[in-house]
Amino acid sequence: MKVEFLNSIEDISKEDWDGTFNNAYPFLKYEFLKCLEITKCVSSDQGWQPLHAIVTEKEKVIAVMPLYIKTDSQGEFIFDWSWADAYYRNGLEYYPKLVSSIPFTPATGPRILFSNNSKKEVIVNKISESLKKLSEDQKFSSVHILLAEKEEINQFSQEDFSLRTSYSFHWFNNNYRNFDMFLEDMTSRQRKNIKKERGKILQQDVTLSRIKGSEITVEMMEIFYQFYQVTYLKRGMRGYLNFDFFKTIIQVIPESIMLVLAENKNGNFVAGALNFYDDKKLYGRYWGCLEEYDSLHFETCYYQGIEFCIENGLESFDPGVQGEHKIKRGFCPIETYSAHWIKDIRFKEAIDDFLEKERAHILEYNQDRKVLLPFKKEVMSELYERI
Repeated sequence: MKVEFLNSIEDISKEDWDGTFNNAYPFLKYEFLKCLEITKCVSSDQGWQPLHAIVTEKEKVIAVMPLYIKTDSQGEFIFDWSWADAYYRNGLEYYPKLVSSIPFTPATGPRILFSNNSKKEVIVNKISESLKKLSEDQKFSSVHILLAEKEEINQFSQEDFSLRTSYSFHWFNNNYRNFDMFLEDMTSRQRKNIKKERGKILQQDVTLSRIKGSEITVEMMEIFYQFYQVTYLKRGMRGYLNFDFFKTIIQVIPESIMLVLAENKNGNFVAGALNFYDDKKLYGRYWGCLEEYDSLHFETCYYQGIEFCIENGLESFDPGVQGEHKIKRGFCPIETYSAHWIKDIRFKEAIDDFLEKERAHILEYNQDRKVLLPFKKEVMSELYERI
């Protein structure tokens, strides 16, 4: 068994990559990662230099892992700027570092794809050893496995990686047959609030459409791209992804994409949200608007997604990072996980101490926020068991 590192996903064939793909998670599809590279959203110039890890045994690919050399911490969403600053203040270089993550995509999911699940522990051990050796040889300060599934994080924890806990807000499908059935699980007060918000959309003569990937046209993506860039410009920056990415992605993985478009009474599109999905989960990714309408963000980004999950029998909905306003709309606070190997033992000890305190704070925060969930008591007890 050996581990190799590739400078582009195109250095491995789609057939070999797909030979390990036993998970429908859209962001690890060969086409998705390749699209990021060929449209230059991911490159050394963008601070994301591909260095994907490929595990082979007897010349056969048995595992793959997206991996990047990072020269900053942009687009990761598990923030370590303070760690970089501590290195700088002590006259040391934090960058470059190694990161296994989906660029610009804070969505929990697998970070290693295995063709043989029975060898997971051996493969993780082999990858871990190789990443550490590579860091020593190439002078990388650290290795970061971001927003991986808990099982993977626990495996890396056995390899001297430090555990980091964060949080997100997810919606869970309780075998709902329609949106009204979802509302019935809520307290009467919040049920009325959501109906009021949705009613405002009708009062403002805004209509919304959900379009699956095969029906999304390039013209629709041109319109959506305007929304996407305007949202970032409001924050004083440009969006991480270019139009070539959006134009290409609907062609290469249409089966994983759902677009929401909002149209005003004059027939003009005014807002949109682009989502990805697999056989179990919907992932809300990008949103934007040209005109402000009361409650339009909630309708476009949350309620349309919930209806899509119910109609398609999806188990859950990850609408994106942060945002306590999601709680009273039925999104539950959950823990998310990352693993970090710090080469310098002095900084590792300091960071471990920080992570222990941060984890206690996150767990307390999540417990406090769960109390704010707007569900009936009997629904809450069932929900607690699931999350």
